[in-house]
Amino acid sequence: MFREPPLSNPTVYFVSDGTGITAETFGNSILAQFPTRHRHVRRPFIDSTDKARTVVGEINATAQAEGRRPIVFITLVNDEVRDVLTGHGCRGLVLDMFRTFIEPLEAEFGVKSNHRVGRFTEVAKSHEYHERIEAINFSLAHDDGQSSRDLLSAEVILVGVSRCGKTPTSLYLAMQHGIKAANYPLIPEDFERGELPRSLQPHRAKCFGLTIDADRLAQIRHERRPGSRYAALDSCRKEVREAEAMMRREGISWLSTTHKSIEEIAITILRDIRPERLVY
Repeated sequence: MFREPPLSNPTVYFVSDGTGITAETFGNSILAQFPTRHRHVRRPFIDSTDKARTVVGEINATAQAEGRRPIVFITLVNDEVRDVLTGHGCRGLVLDMFRTFIEPLEAEFGVKSNHRVGRFTEVAKSHEYHERIEAINFSLAHDDGQSSRDLLSAEVILVGVSRCGKTPTSLYLAMQHGIKAANYPLIPEDFERGELPRSLQPHRAKCFGLTIDADRLAQIRHERRPGSRYAALDSCRKEVREAEAMMRREGISWLSTTHKSIEEIAITILRDIRPERLVY
């Protein structure tokens, strides 16, 4: 049996009759288990056999040029289109996510799935979709303490020193789960007063703290403002120390973002705030 050379870096195709988000998200989760880097090629909206044959031609050309077969993740519901990709004419390693998961579930449930292509038009009309958009707008309006209006509507308020990861975490919570997440920076003036900003005090129960290793913080800030007092290591150490002390005094749960991904941070926050509903 032919074996691919170990630790090579194959090209990976994500082929879908819709946006390809499902294929890419799931495929990347699998690929993250392997110590290789890949060239990603997205081919969305492949909803006809002609388009499928064009993609197969591209996959085969890549196989010829690289001397190994590309990895191909597909989410295609049309049998004729799917057969073009899964047939003998395709020189890629094709991983059919729908057939792998949907067909066993059809057998288990005793019913056929909807097999509908491109359901994002339906999603865009749903209540959940509008909740997600509303959450994104809320998070953008309440980014970095821009506004203290309507904090009563916030489901979580992230607090921490500047550049510790509050903004990307807020937007991830909004985009992925429909959570209205505000974020507010803790600054030296807050530490001098020894208390949370006044606008946050009535909402202390919604606050969740983010912190970060001072050396990492100095590195991040130096990329933004090189040579500044803002990026100086001693300033970063003092701010982080003061912020963590304030969170302890105020009884605010917090975690370090230093070695965590946005996904890990978000899941930890969701576990602690336990919102009544999430959008998926």
